[in-house]
Amino acid sequence: MRNIVWLASYPKSGNTWLRAFLTNFQSSADVPADINDLGAARFASTRCTADEALGIESSDLTWEEIDCYRPAIYRYLAAQSHDLLFVKSHDAYTLNCNTEPIIPADVTMAGVYVVRNPLDVAVSLAHYRGIPPDDAIDQMASETATLSGHRERLSFHLRQTLLSWSRHALSWIDQHAIPLHVIRYEDMSRRPLETFRGLIQFLGLPDDVEKINRAVAFSAFDKLRQQELESGFREKPVETAAFFRRGRAGAWKETLTNEQVGRLVRTHEAVMRRLGYLSEAGFPE
Repeated sequence: MRNIVWLASYPKSGNTWLRAFLTNFQSSADVPADINDLGAARFASTRCTADEALGIESSDLTWEEIDCYRPAIYRYLAAQSHDLLFVKSHDAYTLNCNTEPIIPADVTMAGVYVVRNPLDVAVSLAHYRGIPPDDAIDQMASETATLSGHRERLSFHLRQTLLSWSRHALSWIDQHAIPLHVIRYEDMSRRPLETFRGLIQFLGLPDDVEKINRAVAFSAFDKLRQQELESGFREKPVETAAFFRRGRAGAWKETLTNEQVGRLVRTHEAVMRRLGYLSEAGFPE
């Protein structure tokens, strides 16, 4: 059954915001959905799901062995649901040791890729991880970058292969195995109705403008941030002051030095141009 819709992104690119919108769109409540219960999407990397699907402890396997099993894990998830199943993923679109995509097309309806200006990603990633912007910039340039890839402590999540920011984006955008809809974070902020309505139409969900507007209002960044202030957010790492910090496009202009901007542009110039983050003259936008 092709019922999985992948919600894919490089970290700190708006995936949680997208999940909040979809949860509110699916809800009939007259109040915003609880940020600690964004039930619209599962996590692709959750270790307990892998253990349940495989019938063995994933902690007994190497990362390479787990990646070989991951297509089977997602086929298991698809078989457990008769409805559309949203699954969040920070993985790049890669092949495992069996040269099989870890994202299996045979149970996939479509993918949604959320992309954000890498200059703003660097700022957000630095705050999220509690590291200097230069370290975040280094991670975004690394072709071996991963999430939850440490073996010295057991994480709730499986290892996720990121690659560099550019390679991550291209791995999804240039694959041809599954239909893909690309959303820019900046358009989610500046043109929310048009952007989210385009998503709803792509997914073949009811094109109800009133319902879309309501979901947009309920998932507005200030409402997400207020909920976190009042109730906390369980997905926030301990070292992070706030998960929903600013949510504004262009914050890099007030934070990054000219040298840091230059490093990011030199590393990611080709993909930034392709996605509209550089002007014709090569200046960041």
